[in-house]
Amino acid sequence: MNIGIIGAGHIGSALAVRLTSLGHSVYIANSRGPETLTDLAEKTGATPVTAKEAARHGEIIVVTIPLKKIPDLPKDLFEGVPASVPVIDTSNYYPLLRDGQIPELESGELTESEWVQQHLGRAVLKVFNNIFAANLENNGQPAGTPGRIALAIAGDDAAAKQQAMALVEELGFDAVDGGSLHESWRQQPGSPLYCTDLPAAEVQQHLASLGTVYTPEQHAQFAANQAASEKQLEAQGVKL
Repeated sequence: MNIGIIGAGHIGSALAVRLTSLGHSVYIANSRGPETLTDLAEKTGATPVTAKEAARHGEIIVVTIPLKKIPDLPKDLFEGVPASVPVIDTSNYYPLLRDGQIPELESGELTESEWVQQHLGRAVLKVFNNIFAANLENNGQPAGTPGRIALAIAGDDAAAKQQAMALVEELGFDAVDGGSLHESWRQQPGSPLYCTDLPAAEVQQHLASLGTVYTPEQHAQFAANQAASEKQLEAQGVKL
């Protein structure tokens, strides 16, 4: 397939490595221009382009940039891109370390990907947000392998979701239907599914136990979990 990746950070780079190794044609973009991606192109085999070129190349498009940068993307980014082309959002909200406070996300009014969807003006799927980049690049396994990591895919377009699930499987992970985009809070930071690398049966158990309605109590607990995690990362000098 032709796959466009907008964002050349940890997740974008890991996906570029794996997807090119599987024979896909990958165009990748960052905010600084394709001339700054020479080293990444040599490492991954992906073609450095502008964000608009990446969007127009894709049979699947992955947007994988810091959440706070989403509003800075070109307003016509998806102009001319058929509505049938799936757009994957991998972003996570880190209010302490990176993004600052976003009122709609602080209140739990919107899920992170619903907020992204509003800014992009384009339906999105949420996947690849809850696995470390190194694990995404290195820990895929053949179907049927005991303990194979499962990744949840949330979204509202059934056909687009099937395409994303097929891609997840090809990358070496079990694809689990994570419900609607409004239910994607279940795989956001602070949740039991965030970067825990669980097998499919356990992912499904957590999805079922969390329910489909994001309660104020769950929102408060997830926020507290994430705040503790960010403070730990800050103490370790980690920068996102």
